[in-house]
Amino acid sequence: MAVQQRRERERADRHRLIVKAARELAEAEGWGAVTTRRLAERVEYSQPVLYSHFKGKSAIVAAVAVEGFAELATALRQARAPHHAPRAALLALTDTYLDFAREQPALYAAMFVHEIDVEFGSEATPEPLKAAFGEFLGAIEPLAAARGDDRETFAEVLWSALHGLATLTEGSRMRPHEHRARVDLLLDMAVSGA
Repeated sequence: MAVQQRRERERADRHRLIVKAARELAEAEGWGAVTTRRLAERVEYSQPVLYSHFKGKSAIVAAVAVEGFAELATALRQARAPHHAPRAALLALTDTYLDFAREQPALYAAMFVHEIDVEFGSEATPEPLKAAFGEFLGAIEPLAAARGDDRETFAEVLWSALHGLATLTEGSRMRPHEHRARVDLLLDMAVSGA
């Protein structure tokens, strides 16, 4: 039993090492630089060892994305927890989300831009994704109830708007000096009617 547990622990350690190396390489050089050959060199394992953990690059990107959702959920929870007023909680969530996207563009791309084999919005959705979405639900709950809106739809629309802001900002497609005005307008729209 001890030998089997050691092997499982070593396998889990290799898995984490591969995901960590992929994240670091993607943040430094972009996802185009992340290849199984480069990862194998970086983690000092052969490519067959990498393939014993992941079917290919897309599976590695998916693992990075799921890890990112866990981190995002934690960040959103910590940001909104101290705020009891709905607008203040929503502002904290919004700023944290946009900061997360700006500070970790490769991770954000793995989560929201790259095609990954991860289900969203279903029973098969991984728990970290559900937790991140749950933070949006928690932030908009009182607003959706006051407006009579479906809370999941409200959260999806808000998340979509934030994703658009994050993506367009990253692509330098918006006037940087108007960032706060855009966020304030989005929040005003979300709170109106509440």
